[in-house]
Amino acid sequence: MIAGRAWKYGDNVNTDVIFPGRYTYARMEPAEMAKHALEDLDPSFAREVKPGDVIVGGRNFGCGSSREQAATCLVAAGVGAVVAKGFARIFFRNAINSGLLVLEIPDAVDAIQSGDRVEIDTERGVLIHHGKKYPFPPLPGVVQEILAAGGLIPYLRGQLAKEA
Repeated sequence: MIAGRAWKYGDNVNTDVIFPGRYTYARMEPAEMAKHALEDLDPSFAREVKPGDVIVGGRNFGCGSSREQAATCLVAAGVGAVVAKGFARIFFRNAINSGLLVLEIPDAVDAIQSGDRVEIDTERGVLIHHGKKYPFPPLPGVVQEILAAGGLIPYLRGQLAKEA
């Protein structure tokens, strides 16, 4: 179960504002990257986000460059999930690879406001907001395993360990 406060943004939130482009080539550990998450869009985000909080976006969330740091900084900041009307495909895949749950639930996006409490039950496939349930399709088994492992690399390491 993921539960936290919603941080709502609009359409076309691009990777340059998720993780500012000026830091792209700076060597940083994920904890340092988290300090810059969304700083150009919402300067309070990195200071105030709590583990389990949920980002709510409009259409085309994560558009722009293919930088993996956009998903990595959100995971490091403690974001439990991103719920949007739609995702840029490369961000969607980078998020899964980084262990970040991403869900397309347009009706929920319309209802949720910044600061609202959101709960996501991945086992039952439902987002709960103000007592209303918004179902989403079950996640494919391998995606659930990747997320549970904390991302693609830890998942693959675990698979290799099983084979050894």
